[in-house]
Amino acid sequence: MSSLKDKNIVLGVCGSIAAYKIAYLLRLLIKEGANVQVLMTKEATQFITPLTLSTLSKKPVLVEYYEENTGSWNNHVQLGLDADLMIIAPASANTIAKFANGICDNLLTATYLSSKCPVYLAPAMDLDMWKHPATQFNISRIQSYGNIIIPPGNGELASGLVGEGRLAEPEEIIQFLLSSLEDNLPLKGKTALVTAGPTYESIDPVRFIGNHSSGKMGYALAIRLKELGAKVTLISGPTALPAPTGIKTINIQSAQQMLEASSSEFVTADIIVMSAAVADYTPVDVAHQKIKKKEEEFSIQLKKTTDILAFLGQHKRPQQTLVGFALETNNELEHAKDKLERKNLDFIVLNSLVDKGAGFGTDTNKVTIVSKTGEIEEFNLKSKVEVANDICELILQHQNKAYSTL
Repeated sequence: MSSLKDKNIVLGVCGSIAAYKIAYLLRLLIKEGANVQVLMTKEATQFITPLTLSTLSKKPVLVEYYEENTGSWNNHVQLGLDADLMIIAPASANTIAKFANGICDNLLTATYLSSKCPVYLAPAMDLDMWKHPATQFNISRIQSYGNIIIPPGNGELASGLVGEGRLAEPEEIIQFLLSSLEDNLPLKGKTALVTAGPTYESIDPVRFIGNHSSGKMGYALAIRLKELGAKVTLISGPTALPAPTGIKTINIQSAQQMLEASSSEFVTADIIVMSAAVADYTPVDVAHQKIKKKEEEFSIQLKKTTDILAFLGQHKRPQQTLVGFALETNNELEHAKDKLERKNLDFIVLNSLVDKGAGFGTDTNKVTIVSKTGEIEEFNLKSKVEVANDICELILQHQNKAYSTL
């Protein structure tokens, strides 16, 4: 999933011949899943029409504080506060100078001064303008404010000169943004292991013992951990869900296969979330041929599977975060606390089949999270994506505490 997905982006367009490239940049931002509000200076409208950019963004392009044709006021403060990031492209020498000196004489500069988000500038100007000491001074000043410069390209310029000053290509701008945002993600450099779905314990080549787990909770957790910057491995039992993009997925069938895969990946994992519904028992003998229906009664001898969560808890390192799940039908909190302690977990996520909308096969879940330190936090019924966000927030807090003790 793109780190630009669902981001509210203000795209500021300044007066430059390079503005013709912004239609393509805007299309790429929309393709990445961003919500884009275009602001233009008056000078920019001489190079590309607001109609073109409003058609692509599916939003009115804003140029003035006050729109005479509609009688509406464009609130620069709200525009700045609502933005997750600002991109100024092309950023002209004039607008860069205004940003550097706090000059506020149009809607774009006013929105910039009202913003609290990261601001990226992609300069575009002629070679001598770019090299001029005044421009370089202004670049240094706006960088000292925390703004980020997307370096201009080197090539033929509108004047006919060849050198620095070309607007970075739209694909380069997108890649710069993605890399920059990923570098600042809180779990960047961390490795996560997530298990999901059921296990199937074979009786014969046709039949198996399984459960109703859909894998939706585990998949939502894997995706969220990746969004936070972690390198994620998902170990999945049989589900109807597609493998998440950009996540290493290991497909397994049985509890033994889940054990082997988890043990291998656990060694290098910083975060382990065991949300799979693993079978507690498996047949002692598996028939090589389909068992025929002959007898009135038929019994299968079962043996315990290895308790994967307990095994990992025994080998857990202090800086690892281990999260388990408990699905209960009675004495829920008591059983969850007992499981948390016995298996040496940092958190246990309790859900009950008694709660409507929770448990297997649903898109929602209602959980209570119990921590090793005794805190108990109850959550309302939410989508499993939102539940994944809540769980990952606690994981972030635990990781920060664990590494602060080193």
